[in-house]
Amino acid sequence: MSATLLSPERSVQTCTAAVAWYCLHAQPRHESIAARSLRQREDLEVFCPRIRFRRMRAGGQMWMTEALFPGYLFARFDLPARRREIGHAHGLRGIVHFGGMHPSVPDEVIEQLRLRLGDEELTEVPEAPQPGDDVVLTGGALHGLQAVVTQFLPARERIRVLLEFMGRQMEFELPAQSALPSRHHSLRAFAD
Repeated sequence: MSATLLSPERSVQTCTAAVAWYCLHAQPRHESIAARSLRQREDLEVFCPRIRFRRMRAGGQMWMTEALFPGYLFARFDLPARRREIGHAHGLRGIVHFGGMHPSVPDEVIEQLRLRLGDEELTEVPEAPQPGDDVVLTGGALHGLQAVVTQFLPARERIRVLLEFMGRQMEFELPAQSALPSRHHSLRAFAD
């Protein structure tokens, strides 16, 4: 694996090849704009994984497409040679770094994501969780907790879920769009 690190003094230390995948921090909701801008540049591979799902709006349900990793995308480039050019691209806040170090993303991680998402860089969340499905709750006080769907209430677009909370199993009713199938939650989608 190749890695390129920048020390706090901004001197460049390169291990093996300089070309690697890096995580880029986009401006809020500008992942696609940043990806489009970067794709116009030569010798630069860009990967911007997205997720498609239904969400309730005032006029009814709508299909929404958002970044799989909100605020982030990936690009493969030579960091020492293109750090300033890429870091100041339209729609970006910069290259993800910790102190003076810019960690590279292993090629295997990007390959695994691409295998799961396909050429469109897109995965679709099924319309409604079914009883027995494992889900991860999104938003609100229960955000991030895992639960099991016990019932789908189609007329109200709600589900009942069973989850362990404070040492007890409890059943909650919530909007169906407040739960993602656990196989589609963040990187969990790529673990099986």
